[in-house]
Amino acid sequence: MNAITTEGITVRAEAQYLSDYSQPQRGKFLFGYRIAITNGSKHTVQLLQRHWLIRNGFGARREVEGLGVVGQQPVLAPGETFEYSSYCDLDTDYGAMLGTYVMRRVDASDFFRVCIPRMILVVPARLN
Repeated sequence: MNAITTEGITVRAEAQYLSDYSQPQRGKFLFGYRIAITNGSKHTVQLLQRHWLIRNGFGARREVEGLGVVGQQPVLAPGETFEYSSYCDLDTDYGAMLGTYVMRRVDASDFFRVCIPRMILVVPARLN
């Protein structure tokens, strides 16, 4: 699992190929990913927005933005962890994604960005 810490918030990310939901012959490759966000700061924080940058194997870039994650805008007290799973589709058998979350310190009402570590998206057979 890749991890990065920004302003006391640690984000761990791990991706895997979902062969049962992919259709390689049609250029559809689905990757699931799991994220764990741990608040190591002294402030209670809330995740407000997400921004993903996704690149396929040819370098084509796609951006995804939205409120919260998986329909939630979780609040994390110091020491708490929030975990969720989601997925990403590609039209090539490899690529990568990384991003940021916009978070807010609840007690101070100031906003800051937290980095999401880069995840390599690759069909296992491609590694041979």
